[in-house]
Amino acid sequence: MEPYSIVIKRSAEKELKAVPSSDLKRVVERIRGLAQQPRPSGCEKLSGDSERYRVRQGDYRIVYSIDDAAHFVAVVKIGHRREIYR
Repeated sequence: MEPYSIVIKRSAEKELKAVPSSDLKRVVERIRGLAQQPRPSGCEKLSGDSERYRVRQGDYRIVYSIDDAAHFVAVVKIGHRREIYR
């Protein structure tokens, strides 16, 4: 399978910079893994939005959308589990 390109929105990039350094490496590895497997085990489709998915990484959630035709994953939001859905 051809790897997907990963696009991180500017707002998600700012949120990524706010992740503590102790968790940052694992979150970045999880995002990179989406290039090989955009729908990994444990990912869930968000109910309110038909095109968005979320994946867990420790206490953090990564919300993203997938475009299968163009082969890219767009990371929309990154945040702590208690704040991500507000």
